[in-house]
Amino acid sequence: MKKSLKNYTLSYITIIILIVIAVWATLFYAYITEEVYDNVDDGLKNQKIEIIRAAYQDESILKTDTFGINQFKITKSNVKKKHIEKSTFRNELIYMPYDEDMEPYRILTTYFYGKDKQMYRLEIRTSTVEEDELKYDLASALIILYFLIIISIFLLNTWVFYRAFKPFYQILNKLEQYQFGKIRESEPIQSNVREFTLLDTEIDKMLDRNEKIFKQQKLFIENASHELQTPLAISTNKLELLLEDEELAEHHLITISETKESLERMIKLNKALLMLSRIENNQFEAIEKINFNSLIFEVCEEFADLIDFKGIKIKINEHGTFTIDFNVDLAKILLSNLLRNAINYNKSLDGLIEIKIDQHHFTIANTGKGRGLSADHIFDRFHKETSAVNSNGLGLSIVKTIIETNKNLKINYSYSDSFHLFKIQKL
Repeated sequence: MKKSLKNYTLSYITIIILIVIAVWATLFYAYITEEVYDNVDDGLKNQKIEIIRAAYQDESILKTDTFGINQFKITKSNVKKKHIEKSTFRNELIYMPYDEDMEPYRILTTYFYGKDKQMYRLEIRTSTVEEDELKYDLASALIILYFLIIISIFLLNTWVFYRAFKPFYQILNKLEQYQFGKIRESEPIQSNVREFTLLDTEIDKMLDRNEKIFKQQKLFIENASHELQTPLAISTNKLELLLEDEELAEHHLITISETKESLERMIKLNKALLMLSRIENNQFEAIEKINFNSLIFEVCEEFADLIDFKGIKIKINEHGTFTIDFNVDLAKILLSNLLRNAINYNKSLDGLIEIKIDQHHFTIANTGKGRGLSADHIFDRFHKETSAVNSNGLGLSIVKTIIETNKNLKINYSYSDSFHLFKIQKL
């Protein structure tokens, strides 16, 4: 699923900030605990000096063999001097009656000689920070901080994107509304961002170039088609005159007849290509509400003689009225090509065409020879899966192109129960 640029950047920022805060919290916690222990240790060292000095002045202090109010105790020791370190620190959990819980304490241990030349062991303890509570408080504060940062970034991101990218979305809207061949009245995008102004300018230049090329191509196709029609029509007329010449031999008449048929196919191909070009160039712009029910009956009436000649039966079942905003000329071309296709590729004498009309779709189905056609290629230009001589392979391609001019329609082909079925439905 595609994301907007704002949400795309926000998702990455969220993950990156989460990682950064996690790493920072770990380092911050280690730094804080180290700083706390360093300060506590400095305090214990100062207490040690004061207690040892006091013990030299007042030997009664040497009898303090239990922790009391002053949180130190002195006991005799037989440890040899070479095994004594200056001072050692350790952490212990000690039960506190007030809290009825074990509390962390930092304990300094050191040794010194009294006036009586006796070795004494001095232990001083002090309450220190509870690491579990510190972790919990730090985690809670960081979680709140994280969400506040994300919310702030989201709000700031939304506001900044709305202001900074407003010209960008205006440019996108301009491109979405642009259509070849239509008069384009575009004003320059106002933006303080140099890149957006440059982008808008270059896009306008590109669209102008496309319009010039489009008009040149359109004019060339129309002129080429018109220029081709005239000599083709003249050639066909001359061949018809030759066919009326009774002095020509039979094999000459056959050759002339085949040539005339080839020219007629070329005329039809030229007309079909011109029609495709006009449709793709959006030259059928007039849109109105079209009632396809009445239009289907009208087109069927136009093909009535051909249908009777080929011995094909036609059934029209109305289960609703299919109406949609469409160009009336394109609608007639669409139905004519579908119906002509159903006639040309039907069975001889006992063929059947079934047309079903509903409010949301209509179908044109016909019997035919052989199996189902390739749904992936049936609408391709010049694609023919039969040996029909008169087919130029553009009829269904024109149908597909007409459907694509209306974003509210789609066409599907399927083969079922010996019927080739084309379904046009509203989206």
